[in-house]
Amino acid sequence: MDVVQVVRRLKGPSLWHSKVLVTQVPAVILVGVPEEDAAAALSTLRDGGAQAESREQPEPVFLKR
Repeated sequence: MDVVQVVRRLKGPSLWHSKVLVTQVPAVILVGVPEEDAAAALSTLRDGGAQAESREQPEPVFLKR
């Protein structure tokens, strides 16, 4: 499966935006999704031929007290 098609499926219907995103690596594909969804997306991207990794988003400073 082509990486552009995988990104298109994850991000939305625009093929052009998916192509641009894939060519501008490293790129953030998904933000603020549950861990299970991120793991599924990561697996799909890797199956499509992408070199992908998942990172935890740090909690914003203003929420820490």
